[in-house]
Formats: sequence, C-alpha cells, structure tokens
Amino acid sequence: MIHKEKIEKAKAKLMLEHPYIGSVATLLRLDDNKETLTFSSDGISLKYNDEYFEKAPLDEIEFALANGAMHAVLKHHERVNDRVGRIWQAATDLAVNSMLVKNDFILPPYVYYDERFEGMYAEEIYDVLKDEMIYNNTLDEAEAPTPDDVPENSGKEQPKNEKKEQTEQSRQTPPAEQIQPDEILQAELEALHEELQEHFEQIFQKFKRQGELPKGLEIVVPEYFSHKVNWQELLYRYIAEFAKSTYSFVPPNMKYLYRGIYLPSLSSDLLRIAIAIDTSGSVEETLLSTFLGEVESIMQSYMNYEIDLITADAKVQSHKVFLPGEALEYQVSGGGGTDFRPTFEYIDREISYPTLLLYFTDAMGTFPESEPNYDVMWVLPEAKEVPFGEVIVLGN
Repeated sequence: MIHKEKIEKAKAKLMLEHPYIGSVATLLRLDDNKETLTFSSDGISLKYNDEYFEKAPLDEIEFALANGAMHAVLKHHERVNDRVGRIWQAATDLAVNSMLVKNDFILPPYVYYDERFEGMYAEEIYDVLKDEMIYNNTLDEAEAPTPDDVPENSGKEQPKNEKKEQTEQSRQTPPAEQIQPDEILQAELEALHEELQEHFEQIFQKFKRQGELPKGLEIVVPEYFSHKVNWQELLYRYIAEFAKSTYSFVPPNMKYLYRGIYLPSLSSDLLRIAIAIDTSGSVEETLLSTFLGEVESIMQSYMNYEIDLITADAKVQSHKVFLPGEALEYQVSGGGGTDFRPTFEYIDREISYPTLLLYFTDAMGTFPESEPNYDVMWVLPEAKEVPFGEVIVLGN
C-alpha cells in the first residue's frame, strides 16, 4: 500500500508546484498493471507497475502523473487517426516530455526525450520519426501488431477439442450477446472521456485567467490556443437575432433607425453581410489567399445569401454583390497603403443596411475615429489592438 501513499503525496506536490498539471492529474484514471514495466500513458489512463512505484523516488512518480495528465489533455488516442500506433506513442511522448522538461520536471533515465524535437507538435515529430524509419528500413517493425492489437491467448496453441468446443459455443451464442458487454464498456468509456475533456477545458480556462499555465502547453494542446474561425457558427451567432421565419415589424431593427429606415429584423435565413478585403501592400499574398478562401467558405455555408464584397487599400477599389449560384470571380486591385476610413464611408453611402462587416486585414492602417452603427469583426493573422469591434485571429 506504500505506493498509493506515494501517489497521493506526488499529487499534492504537483498541485503546489504545477497547479494546472496537478489539477488534471487528480482526474486521471490510474490502472495498476503488472504487465507494465514502469508506467505508460495512452491518453485515457495511466498504467503503472506497483512494484516500480514502491521503489521509485517521489519525483519519478510525480513525473509519471504529469506525463499521464498531459497525454490525456493531448487527446492522444483521438489524434492518432491512421498513423502507426507505436510511432505515434513515441511522438506524443517526445512532445509531452519536452514540455515537462521546459517546466523543470526531472526526467527518469528511461523515458523518451530528444532536445531536437523541442517546440514541435506531436504530428510533426511523428513525420520525422516515420521518415527516419523508412530511411533505416525499420518501418515494418513499427507496423507489426502490438500486444494491445492481438487478442488474448492468440499466441497460445489450444487443444483441438477445446477449439471445437469454443467453435460450437460461439455458434450457439447470439452475436448481440457476444458484443454487448464490449459495446457497453466502450459507451461508458466514451461518456467518461467526454466528461473529462469538459473538466480539462474548465481547468484550462481557470488557470489561464490566473496566468498559471505551464510553459509550452500550446505545443501539446494547440486547440486550446487556436482561434481558427468556424465561419458557419460565427455568422449564425451574429445573424440569428435577425433571421426569423416571418417578417415582423415589432420590434424594429434599431441599427437602421438612425438612417430614418424603419425595417424589420431580417426574415428567413437570408445572410446579408459586407466583407471587406485589405489589398494593400502590407498584406502578404499568402495571407490574402487565406482571406479569399475564407470568403468562399462563407458563401458555401449558406443557401440564401447576399454578400457585398469590397476590396480596398487606401481607397475602395471594387464592390460586387454576390447572390446564390453566382461564381466568386473578381479582380483584386490595389496594393497601396491602408486606410480603413474610406471603406466605412463607402458602406454608409452605398450599402443600405449591413448587419455585419467582416474586415480581413493585418490591422496596419488608419482607423475611423467613431464606431459605426453595425457590428464589425476584424479578421487578423495575429492578435492586435483595434479601436472598436471584435477580433478573430485566423491562427495557423
């Protein structure tokens, strides 16, 4: 029982020294497994050998818990996709252990660590390891089934009469009864995993607010730090208050009253927005390509839309209205400096009632002095201060 006391002490030590990792570790499922030599993390549980934990110093147990916690947060088993399991295990270990080293954890001598992988995502490390195995002609060994892939007793020769009995029994057992326990267990594991992920995200938000996140966490769980836009959800959120099944003049759309226009909120699911694209010389071609790709994704997400597409630098260069069924074809002109004021002035003059303006830019330009009477979303390659509106960072 000494090993269980050491586990509790290691958890308490983690909570004091590394509160975020410690909080995740307290939720970790621990599995005392005699077949494990030391410990292993599969993203769902931490398997450990109790005899190893009995003899190991406290800092090694602390490291094992931290390693297991980060594998769980990393969503180890979800991100594997069609990758080779053994190589993915090594890649995730290298990514996690690199982060733990950065946070002053003491590495046990037998764990995977290579400083050349510092700052690399698990997927990037995987590609390097796989290429090296291909070069060294060792990929076949990695692709061979692991013990977890081979059914229990599959390597043992069974007596012929036992094989026959099992065959007859399997014929008599309804298929549903054979798979039902596994299905129930799998459903329980999935439900538990979803619940844990919710807790992990809550823990992340808590320590993010407190400024106590570990160094390099963005490499292990990039999705926590990614603000990559899901345009369909974003636009739905912004136009939901205007999109109704029937016209209603009660209440009126307050955003349009300042122009003397008494309009109802937008009816049906019509998407009516303005999109401005910064075509100044300060916007790189690759970045502009990303912007245009996002514009196309917006148009493909809705069957009923009207989009005012504006290109501008220091002045408005073009304005086209796109309706369903029309191909997104236009010339991008400009390339001068950036001044956002002409775009807003143009919208005030030429577009009657924009619900939302999406402005794709690097935010390096002159802003209007006053905020417009419609929502503005600045879509940027990196986080920057803007005088009004909201900011969405495209991310990598």
